[in-house]
Amino acid sequence: PPRPRSETTPARAAGPALRPPRPRSETTPARAAGPALRGNHEGRLLRAHPTESGHGDVAWWLVDDSDLTAAEDALRTERERAALLSEASTQLLSSLNPQRCLERVALLAAAHLADAAMVISPPAKNRYGVVTAVGDRITARPLRLDPAAVPGLSEALQGFPRVPARWLDPADLPDWAVPEGFDGIPGPVSITSLPGHGVPAGALILLRRAGRSAFDASEELFARLFAARAGAALSAARMYAEQAGITRALIAELLPPQLHHVHGVDFAGGYRTSQDTERIGGDFYDVHPGADAEQESLAVLGDVCGKGLDAAVLTGRIRSTLHALLPLADDHQHVLKLLNGALLTARHTRFATLVLASVRRSGGRVRLRLTSAGHPVPLILRGTGEVEEVDTGGTLVGVLPEVTSRSVTVHLAPGETCLLYTDGITEARGGPLGSTMFGERRLRTALAECVGLSAEAVVERVQMLAGDWVGGGPHDDMAIVAITAPHTTHLTAVNGRTRGRYTA
Repeated sequence: PPRPRSETTPARAAGPALRPPRPRSETTPARAAGPALRGNHEGRLLRAHPTESGHGDVAWWLVDDSDLTAAEDALRTERERAALLSEASTQLLSSLNPQRCLERVALLAAAHLADAAMVISPPAKNRYGVVTAVGDRITARPLRLDPAAVPGLSEALQGFPRVPARWLDPADLPDWAVPEGFDGIPGPVSITSLPGHGVPAGALILLRRAGRSAFDASEELFARLFAARAGAALSAARMYAEQAGITRALIAELLPPQLHHVHGVDFAGGYRTSQDTERIGGDFYDVHPGADAEQESLAVLGDVCGKGLDAAVLTGRIRSTLHALLPLADDHQHVLKLLNGALLTARHTRFATLVLASVRRSGGRVRLRLTSAGHPVPLILRGTGEVEEVDTGGTLVGVLPEVTSRSVTVHLAPGETCLLYTDGITEARGGPLGSTMFGERRLRTALAECVGLSAEAVVERVQMLAGDWVGGGPHDDMAIVAITAPHTTHLTAVNGRTRGRYTA
């Protein structure tokens, strides 16, 4: 065996693997030693250094580099694997789409761990989602398969410890376990569980072609480290997708409805949340049509204390409660009393303001009964351009044991409009200085310029002016509803499908 590194030995002891040059002539002057030579002897990596002896010849010294080279190779491999794991984590967590995440797992595994990779998702409706990668080719499909046909796959899908790769015989693989496009006979196989958040995220099957070396202990350990990151990313993507689906379903119920022509009266509504990235907030409106033209329709516009999701949840509760109270809508005070009781018994401490408008068309005019509960009073736009305040008022709901309110009846002639709005419109800060409130005066001026416009056009103009006033600055939720008595002459839509307009 070679001597320790600290010791030296003449080159001739290494045998024919390293042969020193012929001795120099005693008359030849000594020269500087040449570069070191490397070679193998009996499985050891040796490095030979030429050194002048001082007597006109060169002495060769051998150093055993086997352990050092192995350590350097191991360190380089670990650095490469650590870089790969870091890059894999970045790529996998960059997408919260479950299918794209599955494909990325398969591609990374096929590129860095084996010749082909197969990712099997937990079953859904008796089918397993299978994504395979051979090189850069991806195949995704649901399959009916028997995990027990592949030794260790059932255990991996349940999160149990893996079966060592040396126990797996490639000849036992069923046809579906060999990816499409995999040329040649399958060689070494490794199966690893993909751990998720509390439940397994699936299983990873790695395949090498016949003739390649088997998975050693370090490679199987690296595969488990990769699988841990992949499983966490898949679990996060699936959790996000599930929550996103729930959120979409809830938002669909919480979003304000599209308003339209109801029993001879035009309704239009507009809504803007305090955050442009959000779709729901603390303002809301609804229109509940009467059973027929002889019954009143109920329009509601409200503002819940606060912003964001918590406020939106309360708006959903209020809207549901008001919908249940529709049979009592003839008595606004009774409706507000019952709603107040429902809010007082809830777990939250928020309150709300709202305005109720019972609407019915009678002849060419529209009759409204308006009741405000701590809310900004409605505005009436007359045909002359004059803007009037409705003399209604009351206490907000959800705070005091008793609520008081005052109802007022008004009539709209053809072309006249009643405007309901939240304080997000009048308290919007902006303008040239960036801190001036839009205010009621500007709102009235804007409304006065809308004489003869439809309800939809009135809403669009007020929203545009308030939005321009705010610019990109912060603001509260904004909601607005316009109720317009249409003109008496009706024009049919040109294309026969679009709803026509009323004109004088």
